[in-house]
Amino acid sequence: MSERIENIRKAVEKHAGCRAEHRESVPVTESYLDQIMWEGVVEVFDLDGHPTAKRAYGWQFWEGKNAQYTAVLGISLVDSPNAAVRASIAAEAKKMQDNSQ
Repeated sequence: MSERIENIRKAVEKHAGCRAEHRESVPVTESYLDQIMWEGVVEVFDLDGHPTAKRAYGWQFWEGKNAQYTAVLGISLVDSPNAAVRASIAAEAKKMQDNSQ
């Protein structure tokens, strides 16, 4: 397993509070009105011991020279890597909107 995937796995385990096993890597491109909103590779993990989620999704992004990680649990309508990215984008947009009010 690559160092990148291992770091994402650790972030997923921290977020989920349980063990995660890497399942697959999925390239994802999310666009809106013909503009790419997000493009990258989402790592898919099976969760062992989470009370509601069987799967989680995670990815790495960069803020300056620092790697950051996003982890999204596979609950409710989050049933694919694309749905995880959309949920993350929506959560960030809501956070920005709440902070501007």
